[in-house]
This record gives sequence, C-alpha cells and structure tokens, in this order.
Amino acid sequence: MTEREILEILSTESAEFKKLGDEHKNLEKLLSGFNGKVYLTHEEEVEKKQVQKLKLQKKDRMAELVRQYKKAHPLN
Repeated sequence: MTEREILEILSTESAEFKKLGDEHKNLEKLLSGFNGKVYLTHEEEVEKKQVQKLKLQKKDRMAELVRQYKKAHPLN
C-alpha cells in the first residue's frame, strides 16, 4: 500500500486525521499571508512563528497516525 493510499484511508476513516489536515491547510493559508508581506511588525513576526510551530505539530501528529496505521496493517 502506498503512502498516498494510506493518507486517503485515514482522511476518510479517522476524524482526528481529517481535522488535523484541515487545520494544517488553514495554518498554511495564514503563513502564505505573512509570507506575502514585505515587512512584518514584531507582533506579526511572533504570530508567524506560533503558526509555524502549530503547523509543524499538526504535521507531526499526522505522521504519527500514519506510522500507527502502518504498524496495525503490516501486510498492506
């Protein structure tokens, strides 16, 4: 089973995985807004760093769910 297939399965079968994916996409949109600016205020810079950390946390948790799925389904 490919990584892509596992992601599709988890996206449909795991509410947590789907929620994390949606949140990750929303955080990516926020980062795009920050990256589109030539200059960030101090407050915006702090917020950007917080968004980056949250986005990474979501991605890490999604990767953990993929690892758990692979462990539970070793023959796929």
